[in-house]
Amino acid sequence: MSNAQEKVAGGLPTRELLVTTSPHIRGPEDIPRVMWTVVGALLPAGLVGVYFFGYYALFIVILSVLAAVLTEAVIQKYLLGQPVSVKDGSAVITGILLAYVLPPGVPWYIPVVGAVFAIGIVKHAFGGLGNNIWNPALAARAFLQVAYPASINSDWRIIKEGGGILSNITGMDAITQASPLFKEFGGKTYSYVDLLIGRVPGCIGETSAIALMLGGAYLIYRGYVDWRVPAGYIGTVLVLAKLLPARIEAPWANDPIYHLLAGGLMLGAFFMATDMVTSPLTRRGLLIFGIGCGVLTTLIRFYAAYPEGVCYSILLMNTATPLIDRFTQPKLLGSASGGKK
Repeated sequence: MSNAQEKVAGGLPTRELLVTTSPHIRGPEDIPRVMWTVVGALLPAGLVGVYFFGYYALFIVILSVLAAVLTEAVIQKYLLGQPVSVKDGSAVITGILLAYVLPPGVPWYIPVVGAVFAIGIVKHAFGGLGNNIWNPALAARAFLQVAYPASINSDWRIIKEGGGILSNITGMDAITQASPLFKEFGGKTYSYVDLLIGRVPGCIGETSAIALMLGGAYLIYRGYVDWRVPAGYIGTVLVLAKLLPARIEAPWANDPIYHLLAGGLMLGAFFMATDMVTSPLTRRGLLIFGIGCGVLTTLIRFYAAYPEGVCYSILLMNTATPLIDRFTQPKLLGSASGGKK
């Protein structure tokens, strides 16, 4: 692509041909604008988590973000000799998402270790922003699951029944109990209303389905998220949760709405699986990616020992992204069977 400019030579107008690299037309959006918009869309879910779980949950979020930002700054400045780019917001998003998938009562060092792993190993070891294979926050969550299983699996908290929310928000006046997707049923089945607003045990930022749906809808409206990923993901879970024979000892086993609202499905579908770096490039590939996440999530929830399948399903589909891109790439322009896929 070239750009022509008029010049005057000897009194006669001439045209100078300037050859430049793409993009030749720059839009108003850039990486920082997109990243900070995603941060804004994530805030409602985090506020709900702090409201129900207390200020210690806010401490975990802040600690995770600070650890992610500092790790990125140190790596770029002292190890890679690059300009520090923490202002673009990508490390902030990683820190927030990591905190959102942690139980609200984890020890303080767990988000720090997870953030260092997410930024240092998953992101910069593969070349930094735009080059990582897996979603950094989810890869760190999987690492923490193996490294600290006792803290990760047992610290689900919710305020005591009958206790006022405002009287409990400043402390950890809470009980430890199973998450809503605990497979060996021996506890409580939560109402749709509780699951919608987030009045259930769970990780800090994944309990309020309505807050996550509103944030995700805003990102789709702004064009930062392609609707095919969450649509394929959520739609697949709804269908399979109804049709598959369940081996779960719980009354909600084949309740698709319960599977939709419980656990990390909404956070994963709108904010994790839609990561531009680790998801496919083509439209058809995005739909395949979302459906694959839905299939794996449902199979793990129904037939695996682990109670939640969102984390591992997205990581597995991240691994398959290059293969999906290879088989869904559009035909060359002008070919007999051209057209977008």
